[in-house]
Amino acid sequence: MKKYLSWPTLRLVLILGLVCFLYSFMTKRNDNRKLKEIKVEFLGNDQLFMTHETVNKLLIENNEVASSIGKVTLDLNDLENTIQKHEMVDEVEVFLSIDGTLKAIVKQKTPVARVYGQDESYYVDIKGAKMPLSDIYTARVPLVSGEIKAEYSEKLEELFRIIHEDDFLKKNIIGIQVLPNGSLKMKNRNYDYDIEFGRTINMEQKFKNYKAFLQKAVLDSSIYNYKKINLKFTQQVVCTK
Repeated sequence: MKKYLSWPTLRLVLILGLVCFLYSFMTKRNDNRKLKEIKVEFLGNDQLFMTHETVNKLLIENNEVASSIGKVTLDLNDLENTIQKHEMVDEVEVFLSIDGTLKAIVKQKTPVARVYGQDESYYVDIKGAKMPLSDIYTARVPLVSGEIKAEYSEKLEELFRIIHEDDFLKKNIIGIQVLPNGSLKMKNRNYDYDIEFGRTINMEQKFKNYKAFLQKAVLDSSIYNYKKINLKFTQQVVCTK
């Protein structure tokens, strides 16, 4: 004996079929749409080391316009990887909004020192990686001279981070000279004396001693009498007139 679907069941089947058809139709239609626009947003630092146009060129090849690119042809992971390879970029996220806007959110690298040498000049970023100089902005970071040997590099990177993350040191330490034996000399933005820092050991304690000394020396105006401030000894600051 043949069995027939009841009307409620048949109606449910028809509704599900219609929903699947409409979903497939709308998905295909959406995939065939063109991009509406491209937006680039930089996070964090207001000072840009690269332009919006640079990121746009990485997002769109062959100088195409957004309206000529179909949404279905985009590979967001590939676009992220392309931008991530740029020497100024730390992190990036690329996504496509419902309205057809392709958006890239870019976090730039953070320079903490600028190495100046005869052969090359470059920034060192907060993670210890090399970062090229920018044509549109110069970061206000300590200028480092002298040879940075591999055996000193890790401790120097730590030193750069300590200075960058301390508001006082960041504003005042403008120059670092690396001597052949690994010892350091530094320059203060506001005074002419040399800071004999010594090797990169007990760094936080040395800076703590220096800040305590400077606070006292500025109050009694004795700071102007000194030619050299020696921080090599962690228990005391030795000054030379």
